[in-house]
Amino acid sequence: MNANGTPGVALVTGGTSGIGLAVTKRLAGRGLRVFICARTAENVAATVKDLRDQGLDVHGAEGDVRSRESVGRVVQAAVERFGPLTVLVNNAGRSGGGITAKIADELWYDVIDSNLNSVFLVTREALTTGGLDRAGNAGRIINVASTGGKQGVPLGAPYSASKAGVIGFTKALAKELAASGVTVNAVCPGYVETPMAVRVRQAYANTWDTTEDAVLSQFNDKIPLGRYSTPEEVAGLVDYLATDTAASITAQALNVCGGLGIY
Repeated sequence: MNANGTPGVALVTGGTSGIGLAVTKRLAGRGLRVFICARTAENVAATVKDLRDQGLDVHGAEGDVRSRESVGRVVQAAVERFGPLTVLVNNAGRSGGGITAKIADELWYDVIDSNLNSVFLVTREALTTGGLDRAGNAGRIINVASTGGKQGVPLGAPYSASKAGVIGFTKALAKELAASGVTVNAVCPGYVETPMAVRVRQAYANTWDTTEDAVLSQFNDKIPLGRYSTPEEVAGLVDYLATDTAASITAQALNVCGGLGIY
């Protein structure tokens, strides 16, 4: 709730599938008004219709988080629909990697644009047009990073570099905004069963000349709990960080990874 007792307003990027969709359902399920964006207008419209049919106060718009102009339109649309933002979840992103010596310029730049530069662009717009750091608003910024941003992912140099950048940005901004009451944290999933995870396993299978099932078995063997996390488990931590109870948690990068990461 806002200070005046009205429901909070959340913006979730990449909110039509995987972790973003789970976060949207979780936040809206406890009464927040949630605005989502994704690159495909049809996916946004279908997701919004489905969630509104479930009684959730969700709206959205097509938006490309790599584009300053597109980000501006999305945040403006969110404010016009629901009012100033109180929660921002920077979730949109992509996988990407391969043998580093063979990575094309275009792949490197797109991973950095999608995963890191987007977090800056959306956050800046949320703090200005979105009004997230206005006086008296104990806002929440939660960035979806990765354990790969802490300990590196073999054949994933662009992805690991981008997520490490997200963690550094999170900690710097948290200290900058601390006096305002706005908290900034990163949630770091390990292996999570999402559509992106399927694409990652396919890429490793092609690189290693093996099967997707073999890759899945190898990955599960690395995880102390022996399984992938679920999007709902990640969303649970994101949701907690958006509550009043989490008001003293800031500048942290918290893992949801089945024990895969140890720092």
